[in-house]
Amino acid sequence: MREMRDTLRATFGRVLGLQNRRQAQRPGRLEHINAFQSKILGNSREVTIYLPPAYERGETRYPVLYMQDGQNLFEPGRAFIPGQHWRLDESADHAINERTARPMIIVGVDHAGQQRIDEYTPTYDRSRQAGGKAGEYARMLIEELKPLIDSRYRTLPSDSGVGGSSLGGLLSLFVGLSHPDIFSRLAVMSPSVWWNNRAILQVVDRFEGPRPRIWLEVGGREGRDTIRDARTLRDRLIPKGSTDEDLSFHEDPRGDHSERAWARRTRLMLEFLFPPVPSPG
Repeated sequence: MREMRDTLRATFGRVLGLQNRRQAQRPGRLEHINAFQSKILGNSREVTIYLPPAYERGETRYPVLYMQDGQNLFEPGRAFIPGQHWRLDESADHAINERTARPMIIVGVDHAGQQRIDEYTPTYDRSRQAGGKAGEYARMLIEELKPLIDSRYRTLPSDSGVGGSSLGGLLSLFVGLSHPDIFSRLAVMSPSVWWNNRAILQVVDRFEGPRPRIWLEVGGREGRDTIRDARTLRDRLIPKGSTDEDLSFHEDPRGDHSERAWARRTRLMLEFLFPPVPSPG
């Protein structure tokens, strides 16, 4: 009988502890700018803003991560493939509540449909007759969207990052290396290094600015060329002074080129780009 009581007591304690942990998981919240108009690009798009837990309390200011393909980040009903979204808000909630990442604001910037390829690529590819507007897209982020976010929310204007996957990863690397004084944290996930005969490698080779903190990743099931390109990109970044502290290269053996695969790694990305601030003393 005593053993049964002890077993029930222990089980009840584990359930109560789990409930307490769930209650302690305070969620962040999402806000939307439904039709953000860009004069530079001549179009509009939806922008989704993730505000971290406890944003409503106090006067704390937060770093900001500008993520591309905003349709796929937070809400299953808006994802390109229905139901396959990154659950980025959930990953951020867990990392922040468990203090494995510093609280941050995340701005999800929708792509502009058929203009995505042009806006997300740094050079014009004659063979595809497309591309080359990444510089203008960077201006949109810096001159139009960032000032709006900085004025509307409690941000740290000098502490911003940019990120994305596939062509969004290519874009984010280009924007970060072109404007390292503005974007000091880069999430480069399964980047399309192949674009226009791997022209992005020339941008890397010419880079001489302050080193950003870079999360670079690829999936083991994305194909031999994609894996080779990601490793080449890593090797080109290292001579620029990158170390293990500011460059993390992650290969996911099970990862393919999909929203589901990127969703599995978002928490790791956030934890690297926004490491928790050490407690005083």
